[in-house]
Amino acid sequence: MASLSDFMNRHQVEWRESNVSLTDMGTWRGDPYPWIVPRNLWEEGLWPGIRRSSDNPLATYLTRSGVQKHSGVHNLKSSWILCANLYFPFRKSDHDRNLLASFLRQHVARQIESLDAIELEYSGDGDLHPSQLLGETGGSRGAGQTSPDLGLVVNGGRGLAFVESKFTERDFSNCSARNHEGSAEREGNPDPDRCNHPLAVLGDPAGQCHQSAWGRRYWNHLAAVADRDALAAMPCCPAARRGYQLFRQTALAEGIAQSGKYDLTVSAVAVDGRNDNLNGCLRKLGLSDLRGWRTVFRGRAIFAVFTHQQWVGWVRENDREGRWSEWLSWIGDRYAI
Repeated sequence: MASLSDFMNRHQVEWRESNVSLTDMGTWRGDPYPWIVPRNLWEEGLWPGIRRSSDNPLATYLTRSGVQKHSGVHNLKSSWILCANLYFPFRKSDHDRNLLASFLRQHVARQIESLDAIELEYSGDGDLHPSQLLGETGGSRGAGQTSPDLGLVVNGGRGLAFVESKFTERDFSNCSARNHEGSAEREGNPDPDRCNHPLAVLGDPAGQCHQSAWGRRYWNHLAAVADRDALAAMPCCPAARRGYQLFRQTALAEGIAQSGKYDLTVSAVAVDGRNDNLNGCLRKLGLSDLRGWRTVFRGRAIFAVFTHQQWVGWVRENDREGRWSEWLSWIGDRYAI
């Protein structure tokens, strides 16, 4: 059975024939691919309602907010562009944010009453900035720090919901410190085998987790809320193999929740419902699907999973005025949803 990635290779090549102005192939790491467009044409992969010529231009938002777009935005399979196409358009008006808020209340957290702002590559300020909260120095929104794809300000500013958006990816990557050989900026990991003893890591993060040697503070927020039984059943630290991004976003959300500055904090994942590889990527940790992640850390932050198909279906069923009919048609063609 073909993977979602293989299916989308073919689908995006077909889509670009009628929707991209040039047939030249773009490149990734020096190699050309037909589903990648030349870098200067990256906006041709955007829904027209958020291109430069629109009244809600993504490029202008990126400049004003200091967000760095992902390096692969010219890849028609980019999950970052998919996130922008699916969720960024709904930031403009109360009416449109209310539509997304009603979906979040149904599929993410029933405590969500309103949606006040939609931000890309969210980053807090002051004590809640990733450099302070997580020890991730030298980064920026979109590069080198834990910046959720979507940061949703909810309930009149009293709540935050973070969303990591995925598309054709197979997993949430491996821990960057596990097999790090060392560099001028960071020392190498002297004993990667430590990662294979999750309870030892939990008991002594400073001595057993190489992220701590780099000054990262993930376990500062997660150690007290980790489920010992869940970790005891795992063959390695939950961040070590395929769960690193989930681990970091959970630490961010839990750290913010523990600060007491918000009444509600949510860490969510939005996935393509057809991506069986991603949904099952944590099986070697003993988790049958992504929703099982909520059993690993039982803190104040809520964990949720929803699919892009659920969101598009919600718009289709609840956009009674037909405001989003053109968007629905375009999204259907672009992503076969």
